[in-house]
Amino acid sequence: TTGTQASFLAIFQGDHAKVKKLDELVTKKAGFTAAARSTTQTYSRKIDVDIVHALSSFGCTAERIGGDIRHLAMFKELEEPFEQDQIGSSAMAYKRNPMRSERLCSLGRILANFSADAEQTYKSQWLERSLDDSAIRRIVLPESFLCADACLILLNNISSGLVVNRAVIRQRIDLELPFMATENIIMAMVNKGHSRQEAHEHIRVLSHQAGAVVKQEGKPNDLIERIRKTSFFEPILDQLEVLMDPTTFFGRSPEIVDEVLEYDVQPALQKYESAIGRIGDADLSV
Repeated sequence: TTGTQASFLAIFQGDHAKVKKLDELVTKKAGFTAAARSTTQTYSRKIDVDIVHALSSFGCTAERIGGDIRHLAMFKELEEPFEQDQIGSSAMAYKRNPMRSERLCSLGRILANFSADAEQTYKSQWLERSLDDSAIRRIVLPESFLCADACLILLNNISSGLVVNRAVIRQRIDLELPFMATENIIMAMVNKGHSRQEAHEHIRVLSHQAGAVVKQEGKPNDLIERIRKTSFFEPILDQLEVLMDPTTFFGRSPEIVDEVLEYDVQPALQKYESAIGRIGDADLSV
């Protein structure tokens, strides 16, 4: 009895074209450019699932970004904006806890979990329709959008004032650089005609020795000094400075970022701006 347009077909004496035209006119008067072709008493709640899935996916992204910032803040490499009189910790005055990122993680986690509510509601729709969806939809749909909005506000605030502590990053790179350079050293030895397996074994032994010095004795990483003193690596000792250059490890990262912005982000922004433009141009007074 619902969704068949039988009553309209009766009004127009079986004229399907007039029923379709009425649909078009009502859709236009309501301010929409299109309408669902097949419905029951309500539109399919699968639409809610798809919409909330998109918002929940964004919630996952928001929590992931917030978590990465919190980890880097723990290493003192990165800091979120910090007001002049802001209290970083009520117990420890020196701290600058990443409270915005913590809040972002909290909101993102809530948003990600809304998808299950939408899925359960859609699965529970009996045959034609049922009204057991009313309560959860009144809560989940508005709260999903409000939560996503709050995440966006936080993301904008955090990203607009991130502080990068380059000296700390450099210090950590210097600490790990000898270990990072081992692959370069192995490949340099291979280029000199040595077995990769043999080079790997020499590096493995020396790396574990240097690691023990760092972890158990609290001393600086001396892997490179150990390599210099090992006769096996004599063929590449004059290349060590080049092999230890940190810029050899980030590869095409800058170019990849530029390409993502050009081919993924920018087209998405253009589609969004175009959609907003169409909505703004719609004549809602028809």
